[in-house]
Amino acid sequence: MTEQLVFYTNPMSRGRIARWMLEEIGEPYRTEYLEFGTTMKAPDYLSVNPMGKVPAIRHGDTVVTECAAICAYMAEAFPQAGLGPTAVERGSYFRWMFFAAGPMEMAVVNRLLGFEVPPERLRMTGCGSFANVMDTLEQAVTASPYIAGDRFTAADVYVGSHIGYGLNFNTIEKRPAFIDYWSRVSDRDAYRRGNELDNAAMPKQANT
Repeated sequence: MTEQLVFYTNPMSRGRIARWMLEEIGEPYRTEYLEFGTTMKAPDYLSVNPMGKVPAIRHGDTVVTECAAICAYMAEAFPQAGLGPTAVERGSYFRWMFFAAGPMEMAVVNRLLGFEVPPERLRMTGCGSFANVMDTLEQAVTASPYIAGDRFTAADVYVGSHIGYGLNFNTIEKRPAFIDYWSRVSDRDAYRRGNELDNAAMPKQANT
């Protein structure tokens, strides 16, 4: 019997990344919507994620939080979807997925908050400068059609989501390479299904 897959989310959150991944793997799952500051901080959900944030998934007795981890876990747990890396792709797959989760997100959030790291302390940040992150990201998305090689993988769900969000909300530079990559990776039925589901849930969430 297949273990139950439960998805904890809010449509106005990074849960959209996990939703896209869930739609890609094509397995049945149950969605539990949570509200910021209330049900997300309630004891029931804190027993799932003590951070009190979404997304999270429960797969049988296994709980996974953090979007990069969710994407990597589901690719491995459901290999029939073909979203995990081959031996040749493995290095780039993990390299760029965690680049987006670490240096990229840190640099983007710092800039969004107006925090400028003094040049002499850039070595302490772990991400370097925003410009360096953008240049590195551009190299990553132009080295091959997809982030790990010639085919779409779970790393494209994660890296692509960051780029798509950044282009939409002007938190990253609108370089042609980013626009081209995002157009390529988002042209998928699973992405469109996930968006439709979350968009349909937003009015209900916004008015409660």
